[in-house]
Amino acid sequence: MTTPRTKRHHVLVVGAGFGGLAVARSLRRSEVDVTLVDQHNFHTFQPLLYQVATSGLGAEDVAHQVRGIVRGHGNARFRLGRVTDFDLDGRRARLDDGSELHYDTLVLAAGAVYGDYGVAGVREHAFVLKSLQEAVELRSHILRQFEAAALDAHAADEGRLTFVIAGAGPTGVEMAGALVELFAVVRKDYPELAAQQPRVVLVEPTAGVLGPYTSATRAYAERTLRRRGVDVRLGTSIVRVARDHVELDDGERLATHTLVWAAGVRAHPLAERLGVTLGPGARVPVTDRLHLEERPEVFVIGDAAGVPGHATRAYPQVAQVAIQMGKHVGRVIRARSSGTASAPFRYRDRGQMAIIGRNAGVAELPKRFGGGRFGGFPGWLAWLFIHLIYLPGHQNRVSALATWVYNYFTYDRHARLVLDGRTRGSAAVGASAADPSPAPGHRASDAARRAA
Repeated sequence: MTTPRTKRHHVLVVGAGFGGLAVARSLRRSEVDVTLVDQHNFHTFQPLLYQVATSGLGAEDVAHQVRGIVRGHGNARFRLGRVTDFDLDGRRARLDDGSELHYDTLVLAAGAVYGDYGVAGVREHAFVLKSLQEAVELRSHILRQFEAAALDAHAADEGRLTFVIAGAGPTGVEMAGALVELFAVVRKDYPELAAQQPRVVLVEPTAGVLGPYTSATRAYAERTLRRRGVDVRLGTSIVRVARDHVELDDGERLATHTLVWAAGVRAHPLAERLGVTLGPGARVPVTDRLHLEERPEVFVIGDAAGVPGHATRAYPQVAQVAIQMGKHVGRVIRARSSGTASAPFRYRDRGQMAIIGRNAGVAELPKRFGGGRFGGFPGWLAWLFIHLIYLPGHQNRVSALATWVYNYFTYDRHARLVLDGRTRGSAAVGASAADPSPAPGHRASDAARRAA
């Protein structure tokens, strides 16, 4: 089946993540038709996936139905499907069910997938946090380790209660802090584990945690993690991953059944279908208007887009970049329809923040906002406030706030549910929430081949 062309200019947006939704919102009052296509019928708020994985929030708190988001957009429609290829000359996108979507303007907003840096065993045995399904699977796996440990007095020696995190960026730091807090809750459920101590090992190849932050912030985050019991291994890399252990570059072998891979990111494999030479991280080179040099009708935004005019620089892979790019593409499309000139894209840094755990967060403002830095309880509150603002859906915000308040005052986490039946060793490295992700149990190499 082929979707026919419409009379009005048709904008096809691949991926209903932050960037894709920003494009649709920017064009909601324009004389164009917009089609959003995504494998999932919901938008995932990826910055909070680690909270789903550690029982801090339920899956429904961080996801919102795409049709509900665009319901008030008279010119926007949603199509459930997985894009597998493009016919750029014919201006068509091919879906995995054999159908095609015609477009006048294409916006690729498919996001990023995790890269393994060539480390053996990562694709087969690591867990990642790029989709809602993966977060639920990781939560179930973590809780299942405690169930197994409760039945085996030697479980700690076998690594059942050792949780390794690769990468000490914001995701790794937040995951480490959240796991420690989860342990305090879960151990109350298992009196059998009174003599066994769960541990978190955070492995980072560079000299510090939270690399993009200032030295003072990095030092504070590291102190806080160590004080809360996280085993922080700096200047250390994982060189091999097996089902029941990981091997470090210093020769140490850590027994573990849980490796959370937060160490590497690359653009979604759909970027390879655009027929251009990709830059570092498989990012697509774009002009200062965010479209391909030879094809002004094809835009690339978010994690898959390179920095215009810079072959080696890269934008931070955060929601703000994708949102600002999406808004900019909307302005360019509107300017073209009215025959006026458009301005080049300029990323405006809004600052950065991370949460380490209860009452401990860090936030840094850009120079144009004073360049302030604050941590501890104020940083923690700022993190909560900003994430509530950007969380889509009023019901999601109310639910998340209520859950956070409950967790804070009761020191409990009610979302301790084992919901999947997946076996260990089948993690999918390379899944994307913005665009098609593989079904559970498929390796990343399989996912990349299908996406391509």
